[in-house]
Amino acid sequence: MHLRAPRALLAGEEEEEEEERSSTAGGGRKKMMSSGGYTSIDNQKVSGSVPAVSGTDHVTVKFADSSLQTFPPAEAQGKISAVFRPPSDADDTFSKPARGSSDESQKTEWMHKFTVGAYKPYFDVDTSDVLERIRDSLFPFKGSFTEKTVDNPDLYGPFWICTTLIFVAAAIGTFVTYLAHKLRNKEWNYDINLVTWSAGLFYGYVTFVPLGLYIILKYFSAPSGLVQLWCLYGYSLFVFIPALCLSIVPVEIFRWVIVGVAGFMSATFVALNLRTHIKSAGERWFFIVAGIFLLQLALAVILKLYVFTVTVGAE
Repeated sequence: MHLRAPRALLAGEEEEEEEERSSTAGGGRKKMMSSGGYTSIDNQKVSGSVPAVSGTDHVTVKFADSSLQTFPPAEAQGKISAVFRPPSDADDTFSKPARGSSDESQKTEWMHKFTVGAYKPYFDVDTSDVLERIRDSLFPFKGSFTEKTVDNPDLYGPFWICTTLIFVAAAIGTFVTYLAHKLRNKEWNYDINLVTWSAGLFYGYVTFVPLGLYIILKYFSAPSGLVQLWCLYGYSLFVFIPALCLSIVPVEIFRWVIVGVAGFMSATFVALNLRTHIKSAGERWFFIVAGIFLLQLALAVILKLYVFTVTVGAE
């Protein structure tokens, strides 16, 4: 009993010294926090959940609308410009076009015209477009073909129509002459020149006649698109395909009627579709339209005289 008492007293004194030290340190912290503008939290309220802020003197923070959801931002904010610009002292050696670059670009554009890709837009049609344009060519009195094709004239239909006409004219013309020789028991020889003549006639007509008309209309201040004219003239020849097939019948008057009707339909189709546009050329528009009409009739007459005029040589 006498030995334990001093030890208990010593332990009690040590605990009191530690409490004094902690209270002195806490007081120092309170002074520092109060001097720094901080508010001390009561030790009793530290444990447990954080109490709600009392009082009505709270501050409401408002954020400005941000444009970070769009890139690049619609408007430049601060010193950041919406358009990138190099610093004023930057070297612009590589940003300046080299000498002769404009000449090279013009040369490249000129060479591009001789590539297949340059004419790709003129073949951008499907089967329904071609069939609709063929159907319009068989009803020449509507005169609405140019209005339908003004935004998308094609060369696909004219090319294949002319190619089909070449082989049909050569095949039908050869068959007609063969039949005429066999009916008269004459010897028959195949004429290869019929293919080359048909190719020169149809390709040359569809190429150079619209080109000449393009120059004439430009001279009279009523220019029309060259591709549009090629498209119009190409589809105008479709009516000759069934006419050539019907010309197999070995009756001369019937052949003249068939070719005459086909030529009239083709000429009417071209003339009526160009009449409205050519009227802006002045008082001479009637002569231009009449020339177009007669030229189409002349094509029909040439086909009849050369392809379906059969001469059987005597032995």
